[in-house]
Amino acid sequence: MLPANRQIRLIASSAANEKEMIEIINNQRKIKIKVKDFQEYAENVIETIPTARGKIATVAFVSDKKMRELNKSFRGKNSTTDVLSFPFEAEEFEKLPGLSAVADGYFGKCNLGDIIISVEQAERQAEENSLILETEIKQLILHGVLHLCGYDHEQDAGEMNELELQFRDKLGIK
Repeated sequence: MLPANRQIRLIASSAANEKEMIEIINNQRKIKIKVKDFQEYAENVIETIPTARGKIATVAFVSDKKMRELNKSFRGKNSTTDVLSFPFEAEEFEKLPGLSAVADGYFGKCNLGDIIISVEQAERQAEENSLILETEIKQLILHGVLHLCGYDHEQDAGEMNELELQFRDKLGIK
């Protein structure tokens, strides 16, 4: 049996060689979506944004109810929102001797974090903006990845919005 930190490095090494850098999970049932439709796009987003290139992330599709709970818990807002981003941060126990490979190794340095998207809110926004749902979700994935890379449209002077428009053009979404 290999030591735990060696096992983690082996797992990380094989994960780094796989094409999929994004895990997409559908945790809602109200609106039918095809998760596979977003896999290649999300991977293209990761490869297009220099600070995200080669890293991994998770995208989870949820209901308005779940999004409202998350928004209340993490932002203190008792309402739904379209997208939330949670940058990866190692838990305190993962920083302990013997487990630091998780925090400092592949999973810590190459994991951008998690993006949560309310498909119901995305559908409403798509309708309001005369877009198809697929396009709205793609815009939200891009938006979420930019947040995971440290951009914050609520704090900067329009830098994130400008970058988002540039990347939409590169990725072929409007």
